[in-house]
Amino acid sequence: MLLDAVENAPQAWSVATQLRDRLPRVPVVLVCERDRLSRYPWAEAADELVDPGAPAEELALRLAMLRRRAGTGDGSSLRLGPLVIDTDRYRASVGGAVLDLTFKEFELLRFLAAHPGRVFTRPALLREVWGFDFYGGTRTVDVHVRRLRAKLGPEHEHLIETVRGVGYRAAEA
Repeated sequence: MLLDAVENAPQAWSVATQLRDRLPRVPVVLVCERDRLSRYPWAEAADELVDPGAPAEELALRLAMLRRRAGTGDGSSLRLGPLVIDTDRYRASVGGAVLDLTFKEFELLRFLAAHPGRVFTRPALLREVWGFDFYGGTRTVDVHVRRLRAKLGPEHEHLIETVRGVGYRAAEA
């Protein structure tokens, strides 16, 4: 999100704080005059700062770096710490080593990595990954998570966390 605070800093602050509360995973780039930076605690609501006179190349570079840090890239890959999921090629790698995943393992990993930190119940994962017409039980999710963790290896199995009595989530990187 690109937020212009040059003309109306109070309104920009209001929008920035609402964005942070409602969509905390959306990166916010603030365009603000340097002499107005001390008026609000921008660091609490913005992820990057750009001077209004910055050339277009600088803005493009800052946006690309922010996308990389946020793990969004160009939309075809997801990052979760050392895990990289290439959604165009249906390939996942951790620490440079390609993982041999089944289709459903890949889909489950991709879904969790797309929502880091958010907890999903087993029925919710069945709906989202397997679809509404799936007839199996919720233990299917447990089995796939166990296999995914085994393929990630002991040094990276923590990327998929169990929330006891609730379900699973991707660790926040």
